[in-house]
Amino acid sequence: MKVTIERSALSKALGHVQSVVERRNTIPILSNVLIQAQKHSLVLTATDLDIEISEEAPADVAQDGATTVSALTLFEIVKRLPDGAQVRLDLSREEGRLQVSAGRSEFSLAVLPDDDFPSLSHDDLDTKFTMATSDLRRLLQKTRFAMSQEETRYYLNGVYFHACPEEDTPLLRAAATDGHRLARLDAPLPDGAGNMPGVIVPRKAIAELSRLLEDAEDNVEIGVSTSKIRFGFGPGRLTSKLIDGTFPDYERVIPKGNKNTLRVETKEFAQAVDRVSTVSADRTRSVKLALESDNLRLAVNNPEAGSALEELSVDYGGDPIEIGFNARYLLDVAQQVDGDTATFHLADPSSPTVIVDDEDTRALYVLMPLRV
Repeated sequence: MKVTIERSALSKALGHVQSVVERRNTIPILSNVLIQAQKHSLVLTATDLDIEISEEAPADVAQDGATTVSALTLFEIVKRLPDGAQVRLDLSREEGRLQVSAGRSEFSLAVLPDDDFPSLSHDDLDTKFTMATSDLRRLLQKTRFAMSQEETRYYLNGVYFHACPEEDTPLLRAAATDGHRLARLDAPLPDGAGNMPGVIVPRKAIAELSRLLEDAEDNVEIGVSTSKIRFGFGPGRLTSKLIDGTFPDYERVIPKGNKNTLRVETKEFAQAVDRVSTVSADRTRSVKLALESDNLRLAVNNPEAGSALEELSVDYGGDPIEIGFNARYLLDVAQQVDGDTATFHLADPSSPTVIVDDEDTRALYVLMPLRV
């Protein structure tokens, strides 16, 4: 293998794929990146056996070939080379080393056979469709905060995607919950996605995909089966195994008849919650909301640290109510609201509260209250 590639192109592709590699691996080949030189490009691939990321970069290929080399080592070398440098990769089968050179810098790296590199199969992706990158990015950004971190409830450790073709306007719906809060977002259902199975995309894949979408083009090509999902964008591709579990029927926990309606200025409300929560207990960070005739009183009482109280003028004409929430959860939801105002639909101090973004009716959030 003999390849010459511009340093920035190699660095960008390596940066995209190497992050999936686990720093501590008991299987040596999983610490490596697969390098394949073919025609006029270099294809880089990395995997942890659950997620596979590959990206193609333009290159001057003098001789085809393939090998694997430490992903982190190669990335750190390329990152430190001067801008504009032409990087030469030369594999010597006799020496069993990959020669990396640029200008006066030369490195000799140990390799492992490319035949030993594992690959995730892409043959069984029966449902295929294309959707706008902006729609997918929005679904991820506004739901991922609600994913569970508890490994014992593994089926909640991801974002659940499913089609709702029976709606007046067919939808692709994303939902995430940790049992204390729920985020549900809708996007237009892409052509060809009506028969897709409901799938749970795991937390690590969501994080990697969110990062990769920052540089993605207008559309994303998606392939889905009951066990895998693949996202293709420009020169890059991410394939992930799905969580093998049943996502709960989250629609059952979304209350439909909460009659007390509170409308707040989102930024003002978030700042007030942030201020009073500075004295709340670290574990629960509970804050009490007391509502009565267009007045909201935020209160925190921590016997060890002290107390805090702040009042806001709001739009509220329902029954007087006192209800507690985790301040962190309130702030997380407020960060997702694009509009200037958000509306809370409340029932009583022990029932779930629904929060909607007044500017984005396709977004809905549910918070379970705390006893305060």
